[in-house]
This record gives sequence, structure tokens and C-alpha cells, in this order.
Amino acid sequence: MNLGVIAAFAYGILAIVGGIMGYVQARSQVSLLSGGFSGFLLILFAYWQLQGQPWGLTLAAGVTGVLVVVFAVRFAKTRKFMPAGLMIVLGALALVLMVHQLVVG
Repeated sequence: MNLGVIAAFAYGILAIVGGIMGYVQARSQVSLLSGGFSGFLLILFAYWQLQGQPWGLTLAAGVTGVLVVVFAVRFAKTRKFMPAGLMIVLGALALVLMVHQLVVG
């Protein structure tokens, strides 16, 4: 297993956990649904990559890129590091690892 796939799995798990925490703390059903859905997609796409589907990591990178943009918009509005800033930093790191794997192979 390579770093890009590990990053996709880890960011997917983080998105799910973050969605659950958003629901528990603020009763935000949007956080629960969006975190759960995007986390599920990231884990699914990473799994597909492991099963030999070369486009799995491309899709995971796409979802990660969308999440980074969404959290950047949220951070610009709230100016709070938690959770948006943390998700931007970790998402950017995961995205760099995924794109590196896609480019290098």
C-alpha cells in the first residue's frame, strides 16, 4: 500500500469522524451527512485503487480537492482554525500525497 492510498483512507476516516463530531456538538445534520458521504467516497475510491482500478485515486483526489475548497470557504467566513483550518491543512497534505502518487506512479 502506498502513501496516496493511505492518505485517502485516513482523510476519509477523518471526514467521517468530523461529521459525527459536528453532529454531536452542534446537532448539525449537514455535517453528519456531508462528512459521512465524503468520507465513504474517499474510503471506497482508495479501496478501488487497491483493487487495481487506476482511476480510484484520481476520484479520491477530486473529492479531497472539493473538500479543501469547501473548508477554505468555511474558514474564510469563520476565521476559526477548528475544524475548517485543520481540515484544510490535512486535506492539502493528503492531496499532495495522492497527486504525487498519480504523477510518479
